Order: sequence, then structure tokens, then C-alpha cells
Amino acid sequence: MSFALIYLDAFWKQTRDNQDPSLLPIYQILKDARAVLSTPASYIYALAEIPYTTSDSVQDLAADRSALNAENKQLKATLLMQSLQVQRYAALKSENDRLRELLGSRKKLPGNAVIAEIFGAVPNPYTRQVFIDKGSDDGIVDGLGVVDAQGLFGQIVSVGKTSSRVLLVVDRDHAVPVRVNRTGTRLIAGGTGENTSLLLENVPISADIVVGDLVETSGFGGRFPDGYPLGVVSAISNGSGLTYAQVELRPSAQLNSSGHVLVIMSQRKNNNALIDGDNQSSRREIAAQ
Repeated sequence: MSFALIYLDAFWKQTRDNQDPSLLPIYQILKDARAVLSTPASYIYALAEIPYTTSDSVQDLAADRSALNAENKQLKATLLMQSLQVQRYAALKSENDRLRELLGSRKKLPGNAVIAEIFGAVPNPYTRQVFIDKGSDDGIVDGLGVVDAQGLFGQIVSVGKTSSRVLLVVDRDHAVPVRVNRTGTRLIAGGTGENTSLLLENVPISADIVVGDLVETSGFGGRFPDGYPLGVVSAISNGSGLTYAQVELRPSAQLNSSGHVLVIMSQRKNNNALIDGDNQSSRREIAAQ
């Protein structure tokens, strides 16, 4: 059919170029014949083009798919980075909220205080101590009290140039003079070695103490600020046969979750009376000192 069309085109051109009027009928016949043959030829051309157009379409689809995959990976990476930024923002906001609480507590303290960050714990199951990032270069000395935004946290027992060790209020070797907020009864609170409990020591059976009472520092000895929360009475046992009531406290300080604390700076750094008063505030000698 292609050869026929080529022949008809050539013969038609010769006939058309020839000005002989007698050839006009032949010219019209050739024109009509070519029109008849051109119709199926166009379909044949279209069928012949299918592999090429299909190949181009497949290549375009593959290129589009590849581009979409690359864009998808990039969007996932961007989403991951944004997710990390959101998580970091949430962590920073939480830390900022804790610092605001800590600064609010700082205003309640009688003297100056230094904000310190907790960066580790002593790896010893028989003691409850943590490390903070402030030391002698920051004016820290042994015996200073430590608080967080919720309550009494502990006291400094060892000082380096840039870090210090804090004995927690729940350590077995820690004790602090306290009073019951509701009645004013003065007692001694000691640690149990557990992060969730303290004990009031030598409590008379007749003492007016009930579950829910707030126990706070009495200020005796000068080491800890007066009126700072230590804990809330969580259990009382005063059954028959007991010489003293057993009163358990739930610590106010967030001993397991606080990231920052306040070190209460002494108002009498050069006065040995503070050290003497400290000796009266504890019934035990701290083994770590």
C-alpha cells in the first residue's frame, strides 16, 4: 500500500503538471484513488506508532514514578526532622516550665540560691546521691541545703571545682529538723533508703498527727530554710505494744524526675556558727563527708 501511494503520488504529480486537458479525468481518478488508499494507511501508520508512543509513555511514567519516589523520600526526611524539632521543642518547653517553677521557689528562700543541673547519680544501691554541675568555683561548700520547685531535695556532702555531690533527703544517713504544719509539733525526719518514703522519728503515740498533714522544715540549725515542704504524711502506725508511732511521709521533692535544683547559699560563709548549727540539725554523721 505504501508503494502504491508512492507511485500514485509520483504519477499524480506528473499528471497535474501536464497541462493537457485530456488528462484531467485521469488526474481526478488518481486523486480519488489516493484518497481511498490514504484512509486505511492512516490507521496503519497509527498502529505502527503504537510501540513508540507506548515506550515513550512508559518512560514518562517511570520518570514520574522515580521523581515521586524521590520527592516522597525527601518529604519523609523533612517530616522526620520536623518531628524531631517538635519533640525537642516539647522538651525545651517542659524544661522551661520547670525552671520557671524553680525561679518561683527561689523567691521564697531567705538568701541567695544557685541553680544547678543534675547530670548523674552515684552508682551505689546503698546510698541515694546525685551529682550537680556546680562546685567550689561557683561558691558551693559542704553542708549547703538543696531544694527543687516542690520541696527539700537534700544537702551538699562533697564539693569539687566544677561539680558537687548531693545527699538526698531519703538517704538512710540523712536527717532534718521538721515541724508539722498544722500543729507546729517539732520532730526529726530521716531517710529510709527508698525514693518514695521518709520517716518521722521518735513520734509519741499521743502526737496529733493525721494522714495528709504537711511536714515542713523547722529552720533549726540554720542549714535548711524555715517552712520549706519536706513531705506529706502518708501512713501512721501506732498500735498496741509500740513505744513510738511509726509515721511515714511521701517526699514533696521530685527526687526521680527533677533535672534542676537550687543550692541555698549560706548568708554567713565565713561564720563557723553555721557549721556548729549544722551539727545540731542531724542525728547522724554523714559517711560520705
